[in-house]
Amino acid sequence: MTFTTRPTLRGTFGVVSSTHWLASQSAMRILELGGNAFDAAACAGFVLHVVEPHLNGPGGEVPAIITTADNPTPRVLSGQGVAPAGATIEHFRSLGLSMIPGSGPLAAAVPGAVDAWLLLLRDHGTLSLRTVLEPAIGYARNGHPVVGRVGDTVRTVQELFTSHWPTSAELWLQDGRAPGANSLFKNPVYAVTLERLVMSAEEAGADRVVQVERARLTWREGFVAEAIDRFSRLPHRDSSGADHPGLVTGDDVAGFEASWEDAATLEWHGHTVAKTGPWGQGPGLLQSLAVLAELGDPADLDLTSAEAVHATVEVMKLSYADREAWYGDGADTPLKTLLSPAYAASRAALIGDVASMELRPGSPDGRAPKLPALAVGNDLGGDATTGEPTVSPEGVTRGDTCHVDVIDQWGNVISATPSGGWLQSSPTIPELGFCLGSRLQMFWLEEGLASSLAPGLRPRTTLTPTLVLRDGVPVLACGSPGGDQQDQWQLLFLLRHLAGGQELQEAIDAPAWHTTGFPSSFYPRAMEPGGLTMESRLGTAVRDELVRRGHVVTEADAWSLGRLCAVRRDPDGVISAAANPRGMQGYAVGR
Repeated sequence: MTFTTRPTLRGTFGVVSSTHWLASQSAMRILELGGNAFDAAACAGFVLHVVEPHLNGPGGEVPAIITTADNPTPRVLSGQGVAPAGATIEHFRSLGLSMIPGSGPLAAAVPGAVDAWLLLLRDHGTLSLRTVLEPAIGYARNGHPVVGRVGDTVRTVQELFTSHWPTSAELWLQDGRAPGANSLFKNPVYAVTLERLVMSAEEAGADRVVQVERARLTWREGFVAEAIDRFSRLPHRDSSGADHPGLVTGDDVAGFEASWEDAATLEWHGHTVAKTGPWGQGPGLLQSLAVLAELGDPADLDLTSAEAVHATVEVMKLSYADREAWYGDGADTPLKTLLSPAYAASRAALIGDVASMELRPGSPDGRAPKLPALAVGNDLGGDATTGEPTVSPEGVTRGDTCHVDVIDQWGNVISATPSGGWLQSSPTIPELGFCLGSRLQMFWLEEGLASSLAPGLRPRTTLTPTLVLRDGVPVLACGSPGGDQQDQWQLLFLLRHLAGGQELQEAIDAPAWHTTGFPSSFYPRAMEPGGLTMESRLGTAVRDELVRRGHVVTEADAWSLGRLCAVRRDPDGVISAAANPRGMQGYAVGR
């Protein structure tokens, strides 16, 4: 019997897995009230804004993938906000910037998360907006015990708050101190913001859909947009070391609406794996799976061996090189070719016995790839993140995200990865109780690239939920925080669970690793050629063999990499859930 940190939960009524136990249990409450998976996920999403404010917020974004009980075709919910109208390469260059800052109002995209959750409720929810938002309003108004990482984050940026972001200091510093671990923290201003949305919705009448549409309109064109417009115009310190006003206006907020679109899919090892389109990094996971299939039967891959670590890392390097050259909103991404067996075979042929130190994008359809100038010749410096959430004193943040998966008794399934709008991203808007995000940092300030900055485009996000089908029936939803590492850790999980037959919790608990051998999506876009970070549980023999093969190995703590959530539905109707034990924060619930 394989040891796991927790059991894989099983039931028939409903299951939830998220990165915070309060969000998981709040979502389960919605299922108990008769709501469906989409009501529950939205409830969890708004609770996560309150209880994981260092990992996501209302000013951030959320992509999700769903299937419904009556339509198993996976659909993507795009809640990734776009670059505001004033966000041009010329504007940033006029400020003397060669990169978009990693914090401060200048780095903000248009908020997308709230409109996306409301769109999900409008199109697929069943309960009233008040019922869905009640837990989030309660935790904001009455308080919740904050996790230790919240206080750690506030202490890291305390000087920034006290010297430059006084509205953030007012919210997060009581008597000059950051919140203590497990202390009761309240955000009454945000509670009022949510309550005003509910009250506006109810003024529109009793019809649920009409109510949700009114709430969306109030968010986009009412008091929220007005407050964002006023505050964004005020100069504030950002990670460039200067004070700049933001670019998001009320008109930008009014002009953005979340949307539905088709998923990118790959047939792999008897399953259909669904991801977002190439405006996110999701298809990179599909490319990795396709290339690994060309190297042999994935079921034969021994993921405890140096050979398997080497193979997966080299495959991921190739996928992320293609991400850099070809992925971006509005880009002419040759996705059909990138996911084709012939292209996968050509990429697999590049993998040798030693670690590659190069960024090697392919030439699909004979097209020459174009990389950012900073990435050519591996000119990006070290300081690549190990995959743990990191925050600098300037508020620059990498890898901080949340996740939630839900399956209900009827077979509705959702995988969602909310992020951005971190408390450390940007100064708190005092009338609203939250801040804007910093997702614009994922654009390049260089013309002609797949992810060059342009108004109205979505930044090429790292947020990447996953939904898996077998024989056309949804069987699995999963995802992980972790920035550029999200799909790398999910790749290991899918190999273990779908190909290796491990149960959900076993596959989540197993040792993890990833590569940093490509440009980071986060300011200052670091890259570490040959970089490989592995949990020390893999052992010295594996480490030494990887070093012999030329990898630049960083040993992380034994339980530090990967923060997977997952839920599953078997053909007989049994549903199951598991969550990552690392950090002692994520939990699965169900019955």
